[in-house]
Amino acid sequence: MIPVPHPLLPPGFRFGASTAAYQIEGAATEDGRGPSIWDTFSHEPGRVADGATGDVACDHYHRLDEDLDLMQQLGLGGYRFSIAWPRIQPTGSGPANPKGLDFYERLVDGLLARDIQPMATLYHWDLPQALEDDGGWLRRDTAERFAEYAALVGERLSDRVEHWIPVNEPNVVMMRGYATGGHAPGRTLGFEALPVAHHLLLAHGRAAIALRATGASSIGCANNHAPMWPASEDEADVGASKLFDALWNGMFAEPMLFGRYPQDIVPLLEPAVRAGDLATIRQPLDFYGVNYYNPRRIAAAAEDAPMPFEVLDIVGYPTTDFGWPVVPDALREWLITLRARYRAALPPIIITESGCSYATAPDEAGVVDDRARIDYLDAHLRAIAVAVRAGVDVRGYYTWSLMDNFEWAEGYRQRFGLVYVDYDTLERTPKRSFDWYAETIRQQPPDN
Repeated sequence: MIPVPHPLLPPGFRFGASTAAYQIEGAATEDGRGPSIWDTFSHEPGRVADGATGDVACDHYHRLDEDLDLMQQLGLGGYRFSIAWPRIQPTGSGPANPKGLDFYERLVDGLLARDIQPMATLYHWDLPQALEDDGGWLRRDTAERFAEYAALVGERLSDRVEHWIPVNEPNVVMMRGYATGGHAPGRTLGFEALPVAHHLLLAHGRAAIALRATGASSIGCANNHAPMWPASEDEADVGASKLFDALWNGMFAEPMLFGRYPQDIVPLLEPAVRAGDLATIRQPLDFYGVNYYNPRRIAAAAEDAPMPFEVLDIVGYPTTDFGWPVVPDALREWLITLRARYRAALPPIIITESGCSYATAPDEAGVVDDRARIDYLDAHLRAIAVAVRAGVDVRGYYTWSLMDNFEWAEGYRQRFGLVYVDYDTLERTPKRSFDWYAETIRQQPPDN
């Protein structure tokens, strides 16, 4: 066993792991599940690396008990999963599909039987295709359909799910899905995609209200955040980094916590905003979820560029197999920045995603010796500990991900898991990082 010198985190600090439905479940056409935008997108030639789809993924739908036992072996205090909207409402509206709700009830009950607290995400990017055909997140009405879906799920599960997250990474949905087209549904609208951000935030607020009405006691978010580093001290680069910071960070945190949009982008969103919307979005949050991977380096773009900013490579740091820079101290930086910006409006923080892609495969003895992932996790937990000592209230860390899975447009090329998945046999093999994380969890003192 690898010794764990750990860590300077408060007693009762929650260690968890995260997944998302489309990335692991498979069973894409079984038990009444309807098609999502990712089913459509991944079946379009050229959209996903190697033509991969989530039709089977990790086959979690059929291997639920095996995967629950792995979580118990790991010793997780919490498990963050997402509920597939098209498994509950195949067309995004109407009555609930009983078999869909039954599956998630088995998951939740299986977690609780193993003393693992559920954290349920209602939307992790798998919009029912029928709603996209009607305009998707460009339509305000989609937020209303989402509230109805939230109520159906909450009525069945709110008495047993500890934490709820309505929408995962609305900024990524807006930018990758609707502005640049790298993710489903693949639209390339540029700044004309901004109404998507407002409708996703409205969906967050409407779902929070619906969940509270069913008895949900802890509701938060999972916003993807990153410190923005200007490429130079030049005024143009600094200005571009501030604009990108407002679009990536502020446009989602400020409405949730302050009930307003950053001043610089208010004119861009005015056509989508109606009276009362920001009050709906600013629902009381019991925790603030941060998804962190790396900082961004921003430069001013050329005058004739379609966007006024350019995202540059960050040099001088090691990179993951995804090419992302490994900068643990930027997590500390962001946590302290978040506290400084929002102060009393900021609830306790949970790191709802943080992880790394390394393609380490089993050796001749079947051992997956992913030392780089261990180093990554150790360094990021230490960065959190520094932020905690500086006064930031961080309550938990959910690593991405429990197991290797379908990594969106990258298909199966990127491996983020603590568990290695052989996609031919679907055999699961815990990696060395799995053992390290289990020992870290075991050594963490309980909350007295």
